[in-house]
Amino acid sequence: MPQHTSTRQPSRTAAGARGEETEPGAPAPAPAEGAEATAAVPEQREPDQAARETAQPTAAETESAEPEPREPQAAEAEVTKAEVPEAETPTARATTQPTSVEPKSAEPEPREPQAAEAEVTKAEVTEAEAAGPGAHGSGVGPVPEPGLASEPGPAPAVAPAPEVDPAAPAPAEPAGRSVRWPWKVWSAWAGRWRERHPAGARALSVTVTVLAAVLVVAALVMPNSVVHLGPAKFLRIPGEAVVGAAVMLALPRRPRVVLAAVSGVALGAMTLLNALDMGFNQYLGRSFNLVLDWSLLTDAESYLEDSLGRTTTLAAVAGVIALVLLLFVVLALSTVRLSNVLARHTGTATRGTLIAGVVWITCSSLGLQVSGVPLASERTATALKVQARRVSDTLRDEAEFRKVARVDAFGNTPGSQLVPDLRGKDMIFTFIESYGRSAIEDPIMAPGVDRTLDVRTKALAAAGFHAKSGWLTSATYGGSSWLGHSTTMSGLWISNQQRYRTVMASDHMSLTEAFERTGAFDTVGVMPGVQKGWPEQKWYGLGKVYNAFQLGYKGPKFSWSTMPDQYALQQYQERVHSKRPAGGKSRMSLLILTSSHQPWAPIPKMVGWDRLGDGSVFKGIEAAGNDPADVIADTTKSREEYGKSVQYSVTALTEWLERYGTEDTVLVFLGDHQPIARVSGNHASRDVPVSIVAKDPRVLDKVADWHWTDGLRPAHDAPVWKMSSFRDRFLTAYGSTPHPRKG
Repeated sequence: MPQHTSTRQPSRTAAGARGEETEPGAPAPAPAEGAEATAAVPEQREPDQAARETAQPTAAETESAEPEPREPQAAEAEVTKAEVPEAETPTARATTQPTSVEPKSAEPEPREPQAAEAEVTKAEVTEAEAAGPGAHGSGVGPVPEPGLASEPGPAPAVAPAPEVDPAAPAPAEPAGRSVRWPWKVWSAWAGRWRERHPAGARALSVTVTVLAAVLVVAALVMPNSVVHLGPAKFLRIPGEAVVGAAVMLALPRRPRVVLAAVSGVALGAMTLLNALDMGFNQYLGRSFNLVLDWSLLTDAESYLEDSLGRTTTLAAVAGVIALVLLLFVVLALSTVRLSNVLARHTGTATRGTLIAGVVWITCSSLGLQVSGVPLASERTATALKVQARRVSDTLRDEAEFRKVARVDAFGNTPGSQLVPDLRGKDMIFTFIESYGRSAIEDPIMAPGVDRTLDVRTKALAAAGFHAKSGWLTSATYGGSSWLGHSTTMSGLWISNQQRYRTVMASDHMSLTEAFERTGAFDTVGVMPGVQKGWPEQKWYGLGKVYNAFQLGYKGPKFSWSTMPDQYALQQYQERVHSKRPAGGKSRMSLLILTSSHQPWAPIPKMVGWDRLGDGSVFKGIEAAGNDPADVIADTTKSREEYGKSVQYSVTALTEWLERYGTEDTVLVFLGDHQPIARVSGNHASRDVPVSIVAKDPRVLDKVADWHWTDGLRPAHDAPVWKMSSFRDRFLTAYGSTPHPRKG
């Protein structure tokens, strides 16, 4: 077999041309035996090789006269390369296709540490190959490196590496390295680790894949209610996973990865909505409304800050945000990883997907169950349809409710025909926070609350007051008290924030405004829970409102409640009730009490009415009370403390009436909603008690046909009305004449 053997033997100057620098003024080393004395002597070349080398510039021609500064890594690599023996066997020099010499750049490009390591490794491989053909089992050796000696000889002189000035600025990194560098480092490290520990790498890969699959399946079958959480709920076959696997197998790489990542993010969003549903069902007895309920998250933060403190709340909020971001990232990475596994094992994945599909269809068709839970699941698809329908219904309800709000049975009734039977009365409407049916009928809370109601009924009767009580079904549950207030006063079913905003912006008459329209009543509001501007004052028809900062309280807060109910009632007495309205008018007052607001810790205690002062007397009581965190964490304790808070509020209100009520005082008090589901029960009603108390028997005679129970405690079978019906029933009972306004 013919071989092209070059007779060229590189001189020492050729080594210098490769970047091996010599000290200035040093004598040139003696040439190796058999080599040309100088580079100027012509070399004998084969014609075809000479032609090729003529077309390529030599390293000496392209190299700069003054060596440019190089990165330490590059210099070290050159030195290492120069130290490699250049001796090669004649066979190793034989090539079928000579390698052309790559011209060197005038200014060497910076190389990364990996590049330097590769140079050293390459030099070591060249040295090993120099052992001759026997090392390779062939008569043809490897192609020599361009510029290396073809004949054995003395090791070339190695120029010392240039010294680096410590004070000199570091070479500028190439553009983009700051972005790619961490990933390259991680990739290199991971690759080396896999090479050193193949068994561990395989085990880790399988573990991560299994965890990704478990996480995705759990997210797909996750329920949206705490009461439905259980092992059986997570042992189902999600149909969405089967469909997703089939789609991934059919797609090429790039669309597959993009779709997998988007699907992971979407699954994270659905998981977040499920978690929000859990929270809303637990506290408000309903699911999260994607359109209306985002504003309630701010209220929840304020509630936590009032109950647990700012530091704890900030830490909790930061933790929740971090968990949400982690959820999205982990689910996206999990779906991408699973899609890659499917693509690497297409045959097995295809068979597995077909089997899973057949099993899912069989379980769904036969209705197979485990512990009463269907094996075939389409939980995420169903939840997505429910959310879409809820959004559609919410948007449609907004337009429909606006039409309903324009219709008012008493909208055109003249003031002279509104509540004529209550003229001259001292009218008071009072809401007791979270005062619900469960307080009267739950076996844990009822004994104490019922005893208090019975005792206070007798005490009021001794003072000349009598009462009748019934039930109203609230438009809200567990919170959003303003929905209960506005539903009672408007005669409209205000069950969400959008309806509330619609009514507040309308001229639909409230029950309190009806008194203002008569011109015979001075209207006042006492709102210890209001701590900012309250534009609703206009809709309620209140001439004056006292908020939390206008009642002179100097004592401690009781969690969310800004002040004890007893103090708020005493301030109402001193600032409002004890003063006669101007112009011989009567008075209508709206009071919203707060001491029975969750978390029901600490709870105020009754003190002597003449000891209230500026509220400082409550400092010791607040300090000795329960920690909110302890009560929130214990369901039984929460129920017990809730019952005590209702007893306190009812006692404070009825003692005030007993102490300061007059012959003309008429008190209507009711709850705004049931307490949270964890306290009232997961299947509790939305009913709240309502009572009318007066000394004048004619006031109660007007509602005799309501068939309410005598006293402050309504019977279990007492009439139950929708809260939205109370306004019209009350106006009608006390002589108001309907004059409808039709949109």
